[in-house]
Amino acid sequence: MNFMWRSGRGRGQGTGDRGQTEHESGVWLESDVCAGVRYKVARISVSRRIELARAIREIGRKLEFLEAGSDPREKIEAAVLETEIDQAYLEWGLAEIAGLSIDGEDATPRTLIDRGPMALAMEILARIKAECGLSEGERKN
Repeated sequence: MNFMWRSGRGRGQGTGDRGQTEHESGVWLESDVCAGVRYKVARISVSRRIELARAIREIGRKLEFLEAGSDPREKIEAAVLETEIDQAYLEWGLAEIAGLSIDGEDATPRTLIDRGPMALAMEILARIKAECGLSEGERKN
């Protein structure tokens, strides 16, 4: 897995009133698929990069092994592992969500992952992977 370092310029970082650089550890985004929904995606940092890599490292190894196989059962298991990696990204990168109710309760990152609209989860997943610096091809894997 290749991650690119990102400067964050033009994305909410800049010089404050006292001449010092300000940094927000997350960025709020408006949903394109659910009107009125906003969510906060964590920004990448050295520590968070390590945390994410550890979360998906073992799953990624198993996935590579299964994808190399030709047995249909291995392909099914590989698809399950791909979904587990997506869940790890969502758990790692979705800090907050606002403007969404699930089963009559304000949504949380956990309820979105467990019971929320799939289209919204996929939108957020793509934004999280973009924040990590993954290319379009890497995001699809």
